Amino acid sequence: MQRQLVQYAFVAGIALSLTVAPAAAQDFVITSSAFQDGGWLQQKNAGNSPKNPNCVGQNISPPFAWSNVPAKATSLALLMLDPEGRTGAGVSHWIAYGIPVSVTGLAEGEASKPSDKFVGGTSTMKETIYIGPCTPPGAPHHYIFTLIATTLDVKDLPPGLTREQFFVKSDGKRITATGIVGLWTKK
Repeated sequence: MQRQLVQYAFVAGIALSLTVAPAAAQDFVITSSAFQDGGWLQQKNAGNSPKNPNCVGQNISPPFAWSNVPAKATSLALLMLDPEGRTGAGVSHWIAYGIPVSVTGLAEGEASKPSDKFVGGTSTMKETIYIGPCTPPGAPHHYIFTLIATTLDVKDLPPGLTREQFFVKSDGKRITATGIVGLWTKK
């Protein structure tokens, strides 16, 4: 029996729950050995800002692996969004683009520092590396990691783009996307 997955689409700030079938073996997919899609991130993946009492982790980025990148793709982008953050306005935790298609994943902690595997964009917190969750106690937030296949050259975009700027600059150059969702809240 195949397991059905619940995915979340956000339209005009409203979360819509969509039930989708599991990915086929040849589909473009992203996975993590640290958490299942819809499962809990580990405490070490949470942020560690001393200015925020909800940052109770070590800011270690989870590992990611991906496969079946479309043949037309020339680079990838990986973005992390908390749609419930800032009371529904959303928090862009991480923007990485210019990832060569020869790269098939990122090791644990690799996105927590600058890397030659990606160009760092600018998060809501004005950082160019992975910034983990700092969710207050209560209902968990959904951390959406979206991997986007593009026809952009790895050097086409300058460093420091925000999520919104990335989408403007990559318009017409995005081929397809896949994602994985991790949950987190301070306990």
